[in-house]
Amino acid sequence: MQWLSRTPNLDFVRYRYVAMFGSGLLSLLSIVVLIYPGLNYGLDFTGGIIVEAEYPGPAEIDEIRSALADAGFESAQVQNFGSVSEVLIRLPPEDGAPQQGAGESAAASLSMQERVLQVLRTQDPDVEIQRSDSVGAQVGEELFENAGLALLFALIMVFVYVMLRFRWKLAVGAIVATLHDVLVTAGIYALAGWTFDLTVLGSLLAVLGYSINDTIVVYDRIRDNFRLMRRGSAEAIVNASVNQTLARTLVTGVTSLLVLFALAIIGGDTMFGFSVTLIIGIVIGTYSSIYVASSMALALKVAPSDFIETKHKQVDELP
Repeated sequence: MQWLSRTPNLDFVRYRYVAMFGSGLLSLLSIVVLIYPGLNYGLDFTGGIIVEAEYPGPAEIDEIRSALADAGFESAQVQNFGSVSEVLIRLPPEDGAPQQGAGESAAASLSMQERVLQVLRTQDPDVEIQRSDSVGAQVGEELFENAGLALLFALIMVFVYVMLRFRWKLAVGAIVATLHDVLVTAGIYALAGWTFDLTVLGSLLAVLGYSINDTIVVYDRIRDNFRLMRRGSAEAIVNASVNQTLARTLVTGVTSLLVLFALAIIGGDTMFGFSVTLIIGIVIGTYSSIYVASSMALALKVAPSDFIETKHKQVDELP
């Protein structure tokens, strides 16, 4: 581990144009994938019913799924929840349910719940229902709109904070790097077809926070080095800054990934979406803090005058 205490001298700046081209292409492809086929929205956004059941022994997931499919619920999502004896069942709304009125939609959801409960009790009379809730499609649409507003508000606050601390050039670079990480992470998630729910949305916001934190560390070192290394070129100063923060970036990323891989393997289906989204986001965020953030600083022609405050000496007026 002694190499962590040494400052490397890798020429990251040399490949900045290739990195920026690759990042731009990935971002464009992510936008295309998010438009079509788009995200596979979960019940939190589309509506439906959620049933939590507890069995006296280990629950047979395949048998429960087969029983629900035979009853007409082919789209039911069945997974363990908390322990091997607890089951979480998610069902999308039936065809035509979103177009019904409020009273009819509520009645249809109640009818679906009763049918699901009947199927579970027929399959195992000793099953205990812990919770049975319905989520309307309108509520899911409002949740999606609020989530988008939360993401937009977070980006605006990040821009204001970085602009006040580092000037507007680095604020633009931080926003570009953060948008790149969120876009690519969401694009990979959409391409894989995994279910996108509120848990995954929360992990996307966590990716945003991780990305901006890594970018701030690099930009803080760039600011300090521009004040100390005034004779070097901008490329040399930025490259030295990235090398000086490389050990910290890698240690933070690797330790976070170890925990997330453990969650993905041991946490089961409940933690899968959250942990996988953060794994992708941390890998992309580590790359962007090294290449995207530093390349944007050079593209915007950051100079020592952006960080050094000039003091104007007041001259007394002549009599």
